[in-house]
Amino acid sequence: MPKTPKSKKRPSDVIGNAVRVMQIATGEVEEDTEDDGKDKAAQSMGRRGGKARAAKMTPKQRSEIAKAAANARWTKEDDPQ
Repeated sequence: MPKTPKSKKRPSDVIGNAVRVMQIATGEVEEDTEDDGKDKAAQSMGRRGGKARAAKMTPKQRSEIAKAAANARWTKEDDPQ
């Protein structure tokens, strides 16, 4: 049976999945969601951090960082296996 990214089981067939969605939408069944244990405020700040950092940089700084990242990606050694 396929699993969602959080390893929760769901119906593998289309009709079973549609019935489950309908039951959740009509309130017959509660959607079982788990708290991932992460601080919601910290998650929010983390999402905004990259945009704020990019806004403070000059175009030249962003370009240098992008070039360094591209160089690091393309100069990786191949795995011998």
